[in-house]
Order: sequence, then structure tokens, then C-alpha cells
Amino acid sequence: MESVGNIILYFVIALAIIVFSVLAVTTRKILRSATYLLFVLFATALVYFQLDFEFLGAVQIAVYAGGILVLFVFAIMLTHKPGKEAEPLTSQKRVMGVSAAVAGVAVCSYALFSYGQFCAQKLLPAGDYSIEQIGKALLNSDKFGLLLPFEAVSVLLLACIIGGVVVARRR
Repeated sequence: MESVGNIILYFVIALAIIVFSVLAVTTRKILRSATYLLFVLFATALVYFQLDFEFLGAVQIAVYAGGILVLFVFAIMLTHKPGKEAEPLTSQKRVMGVSAAVAGVAVCSYALFSYGQFCAQKLLPAGDYSIEQIGKALLNSDKFGLLLPFEAVSVLLLACIIGGVVVARRR
């Protein structure tokens, strides 16, 4: 049975994730938005640590909070003046954004509830596994392996870095 302290800590972390997520998308200063995203990523790592997934928590901090967010800030500094505020949204853009968000939630919910459990069962049947076995199962080239999306993301990040350098050279 879980202790009351763990449950309270979970709700505090969940509240922090919700608050900082909303602040990240509603602030008009882009560097402040990146800072709020950093807080969301750290809070997500705390959830992993609370669930005793130390490896995932460490990866969350090292890769996402450390690497990806630094890449975001690097791109922001190359392409945008840090102190400049974003222009206010028009009502048409706001409606389009809300409708795109609702559509995204619907698609993700459908994928999660109809296909996610099937993939997880095919990838690794129930049992106790080491990090090495999970890594090999995820990064294989079989039907349910994630090697191709992993490589696609690495090519996309490389293209972003090259684009940032090209934009910086023009200035």
C-alpha cells in the first residue's frame, strides 16, 4: 500500500506539470516559455523517480531537460531576439489553435486506447526485464521496433542544427 506522502507528492508534481505546461504555452516571452518547459521536463523526471524508474528519470533529465531544451534555446537565440514579445493572437488563430489541440488529443487518445496496449504486448510480453532487453526490443527493425522513427528524429534534429547555422550566417 502506498503511503499518503507519496500520493501527496504525486499530486504536487502533477499540479506543477499542469501549471508550468499552461504557462509555457500562454506566456508571450519565448525564453520564459522555454524555462517553463524545463520545469515541466524536470517534474516529469520526478514522476519517473517516484515510480522507481531511475533510468528513465535520468534519461529524461540528460536527454530532454539537458540536450533538447539546450537545442531549443540555441535555436531561439539564433532566430529571435530574446527580449522581444510575441505578437498577440487574433481570434481566428486562437480558434484554429484550440481546434488543432482538440483534434490532437482525440487522435492521441484513439491511438493510446486502441493500439497502444497491442503494441506493448507484442513488443515485450509480460515479465521482468532489464534495461538492455527493453533497449534491444525498442530499437530493432521489426514491425513494432522504433529504429526508423529514432533515426528520423535524429535526421530532423541534424536538419534543425544546419538550418540554425545557415540562419546565423546570414546575419
